Amino acid sequence: MSEAKQTFVARLDRWIDAAENAALVALLGSIMLLTTSQIVLRLVFNTGFIWGDELVRLMVFWLALVASIAACRSDRHIRVDAISHILPKNLVTLSRVVVDGFAAGICALLAWHSLRFLLITYADGDTIFLNFPAWIAQSILPFAFALMAIRFLLMSLSHAQKFLTDNSRAQAS
Repeated sequence: MSEAKQTFVARLDRWIDAAENAALVALLGSIMLLTTSQIVLRLVFNTGFIWGDELVRLMVFWLALVASIAACRSDRHIRVDAISHILPKNLVTLSRVVVDGFAAGICALLAWHSLRFLLITYADGDTIFLNFPAWIAQSILPFAFALMAIRFLLMSLSHAQKFLTDNSRAQAS
């Protein structure tokens, strides 16, 4: 890959990382602000936003999915890897190819079905609090799962390349 393309990809990656981090901070800050406002309004003024609790639940949903995307970005998602402690290093790399490839497939399947769900929600005209279209609130689903699928696929390909490189070096020695 040319240096200009690498620079563009690195810059794009930094922008995506910054956007994810900004979304995490904005969501968490908004949740804290809205929740605190609800508590103060209820305790002091005996009132509150009628839509506040449902909006907080929706924002927690979005926060969880954006955090999942960020966890995939830095390869810090939950992983059950007890077997990796007993396998030789090259087989650990091979197992990561399989596991990450499987995770990519599952995330792609979830993205597809959540898109189908979103289209049904749109066609039915479902709404949530204050007659807000439900499909807009749920639009994070296919996007998040598609992005996680892409990241898992890239990690699987990266591990496959590492496995092949390590094996070709071992055979050359």
